[in-house]
This record gives sequence, C-alpha cells and structure tokens, in this order.
Amino acid sequence: MNTIAMVCDWENSFNILCERLINELERGEYIVVGLKAEKSHFIRFNNAKVRQNGMVFDGQVSLKMIANQRIVYADFPLTGDSEIDLEIGLESLVYLRQEIPQIPEDPYIVLPENKSSSHEVYGGNLLSVDCVVDHILPVVQGLDFTGFYASGNVIRANYNSLGQRHWFATESFFLDYSLINKDNKAIKGSLCAMDWNDQCYQKQIRDKREQLEQLNLPMREIKPSRYRTYLAPSAMADLVDMFSWGAISEACLRQGESALTKMRGGEFLSPLFTLRENFSGGSVPRFNDFGEFSPSELFLIVEGKLVNTLINGRTATEYGLESNGADARERLRSPEVLPGTLALKDILQELDTGLYISNLHYLNWSDRTGGRITGMTRYGCFWVEKGKIVATIKDLRFDESLYQIFGQNLLNLTDFQENIPKISTYDNRSLGGYLVPGALIENFTFTL
Repeated sequence: MNTIAMVCDWENSFNILCERLINELERGEYIVVGLKAEKSHFIRFNNAKVRQNGMVFDGQVSLKMIANQRIVYADFPLTGDSEIDLEIGLESLVYLRQEIPQIPEDPYIVLPENKSSSHEVYGGNLLSVDCVVDHILPVVQGLDFTGFYASGNVIRANYNSLGQRHWFATESFFLDYSLINKDNKAIKGSLCAMDWNDQCYQKQIRDKREQLEQLNLPMREIKPSRYRTYLAPSAMADLVDMFSWGAISEACLRQGESALTKMRGGEFLSPLFTLRENFSGGSVPRFNDFGEFSPSELFLIVEGKLVNTLINGRTATEYGLESNGADARERLRSPEVLPGTLALKDILQELDTGLYISNLHYLNWSDRTGGRITGMTRYGCFWVEKGKIVATIKDLRFDESLYQIFGQNLLNLTDFQENIPKISTYDNRSLGGYLVPGALIENFTFTL
C-alpha cells in the first residue's frame, strides 16, 4: 500500500468510527477520540549484517468519555475493518458509560472545545523497503556496525464530539547505530530526516570512522575535578531532555517541585541560552492528547530568562491560566536550542585542554529543586591537550547544576545544530527529536 492510500485508508476508518460513536452519545456526555497509527519498516543490524527485518502496520484508538465532572478511558485497536472497529468501539462506549458513575468527581476536569481543526500531511523521500540494505551496509563494510533503522509513515489524530478534528501524518526515518572496535569500545551516531540523503549518511560514517580510530589512543586517568568541557549535540540533547522531567512544567513550578524554581525567583541563565518549542519542521503534531493546539513556536527561555512554561488545560483550569497546548505531563515535544558562534573547525582550539564529551547517559536529578543533574559519560569521550585529542578516558560521573551548565559557565554554543531523534519504539514509534548545538562549558564538575 502506498503512503497516500495508507493515510486515506486510516483516515476513512477513523472518520467512520468517530461519527458513529458521537451519534451514540447521550445528553451531557462528551468524548475525545485519539489515534496513533503507523506503517513502519524496522531493521536491526549487527556486525554490518542484517539480524532482523520486518514491517509493523498498527493502529491504536484512545477513547475518553466525560460526563458529570468525571472522566474515564479505554483503548482498543483500529483494524481498518469498519464492522469490527464499530463493534469494539461501541462495546468500549457502553463499558465507559457503566464505569463513569463509579469514578470520583474531578474538580479540574477540562471539557472539550471546538476552537479550530487542522489537517497536516507531510510527505518524505524515504528509501523503499527493498533497497534500504543496499544503501546502508556497503558504506560500513569492514566495520562492526550495530544499530537500528526505522522508517515509514506515522499518524496522530484527535477528534471530539463538539466537531473539532486534528489530523497529522508524516513520513520520516531514523538510524541509530554504533561503530565498535576490537576492544569493544564504541562510537555512537544517529541520523534522522524526512528525506534519505546518501551523501549525508556517507559523510557521517567517514567522520565516525575517524573517531573510531581515535579510540586506539592511550587511556588517560581523569581524577574528580572541574574541567573545561565540550558537549557534542548528542550530549546536549540528553541535558535538554531533563527540562521535561520536572523543570519546564507549570504544574511542577506551582507545586514547588521544579528545577527552574530559582528562575521564578529572579535567577537567570546565560544570555547565550535560548530554548523554544518549534513545531515548524512538521515532525511532531501541534495538538496534544486532548486536542489542545500549541503555537507553531513557543519561546520558553530567551537569552537566559524564563518567559514561558508548558501549560496544559488541566493546569490552566487549576491555576486560572491559559493553556498553550502542552501534553499531559507538560514535557518538551519539539525542543530547539538556538545556536551560537563557535565554528566546527574551532571546537578543539577553543576547548584547548579539557574533555570532549560525545554522549551522556543515566541522567537524573541529584537535587531537582536545586537544579542539579547527575549522569555518566558514554561513547567517544576524549582528553584534549592544546587543541588536540591525545587520549581516551574511562566513563566518568558528573554532578552539575543546570544553572552552571546553561548559566555562568556556558562559554559558547556551536554555530551549527544537529537533529537528535527520539528513538523509542515502545508501543509505537516516537516522533520528533532535539534540534541542538554543541556547547563549550567552563568548570564542568566530574565526581567519579
């Protein structure tokens, strides 16, 4: 089935289901119906060989019923067979109607609205299923190339019983991989876009080959201390992701649990640091699971000052605010950190002597309300002396405040950004990623 036919088929099936469910509603009942669907091609590679190769064709409906200040939920598959889908949908509606009187009232419940509808379909130029291997593997022959490729069409939709309809479909791919040397040390890479580009992929592999050779350098013992540090875009993406876990959420701020509490009290980050939600790339829908719509761009931190937070309808109701379409957990969905002025060719020279960090993992808050983050280095991290990579390092633990990382210790950001994809496939393919530059940091604290 081609992309246009697949999108139309899902949309037709979903429309039939929603119209029937809405027609079955009784007085005082509202419903919100969501859809997550995909047709995805997945390949796993190991040692530059195909280990798994398959297709996923899947649709999942989420149904919310609201009545008498109460809300209940049900999920079920969308098969594309209208007879089966209607039977399951109507059974779910009956079940929710029976369950809702047993649920306590919710004082902050948000009723559906019909503010506006949207219909966005973004086509891509992806590799056909039968030629993916021919484009990926010849470039990595002779390497221990291990990774995961996912590609295809992803759909998100949200309709409600007041007539609001949001439909979003996009084509994209991601390739997440490692190059591993004979000592089992690894260099990690990722690539994602709506269009496959052989030249971009081949250049990235050439660059990663060079880094893989650098893993043969002698190992330098790094003692706990503060070091001048360069964080590559992949490492920056992990740090930016922490804003989604109890930082940029308005509810967390109001409840005194946010890492950005000090910014509400007048503390600033560096004027070099600007963070926004940017949906203009078409990789993530602007509506949330309740059908609330986000602006195309929403600046959150501008030149170090907190100007907006993420607010969903429930938080807005509870605190008398206006929603900006954030998701249920008020997390970043399409974050972008604006670039600086540090050129790629000048990174090592400007670092001079210190640590080059390609990747981080196991991040967590060590003191959330204080804004302190802990985590480990991983994959392709080096010791640099006088602008030259001279040694590899063992994994290090860091413990540092975001008020230092993105505040007074931020020396510069690169003049280029990289798109680091979200690669989770739990339940369904994740959408979007992090558009971030690299960062040069003074006195970055490593503890172990």
